[in-house]
Amino acid sequence: MRRSDREVKEFEDIVAIMKKCDVCRVALNNDGYPYILPLNFGMCIKEGKIELYFHGAVEGTKYDLIEKDNRASFEMDCEHKLVTEIERGSCTMEYESVIGQGYIEMLSDDEKYDALCILMKHYHQEDFPFNKSVMPHTKVFKLVVEKVTGKRRMKQSRN
Repeated sequence: MRRSDREVKEFEDIVAIMKKCDVCRVALNNDGYPYILPLNFGMCIKEGKIELYFHGAVEGTKYDLIEKDNRASFEMDCEHKLVTEIERGSCTMEYESVIGQGYIEMLSDDEKYDALCILMKHYHQEDFPFNKSVMPHTKVFKLVVEKVTGKRRMKQSRN
């Protein structure tokens, strides 16, 4: 990382950033080009590893690409704030972001319910009783994170 002063090094701090984000962009290999998808997600930590959960229709390009190559990269960001300094004629952006990579696993029908509960928990404080009749028409997959880095740019306060 070029700007090591902005690097978020602690695992717990990286996870805290991820919990604030509401979209995860997943990049798949599409014959040498990235195929990028903005997705809703859920997250859990198992044995010290981050697992990201996603859902979608039962068919689509992403599944064809995952079948060919289940490696994936991801990115998420939050806490955006434009900071301007009129007297200096400058502006910058505050943010927190996480990027990483890992591999995708398709989940079985038996694993869907728990994964969807994890996904729903990311967006609802309380348990949300979602309609289980959609489950046969929903594909669920997870990205097991093998590598992750975090970065933060927050304006320094002046004394």
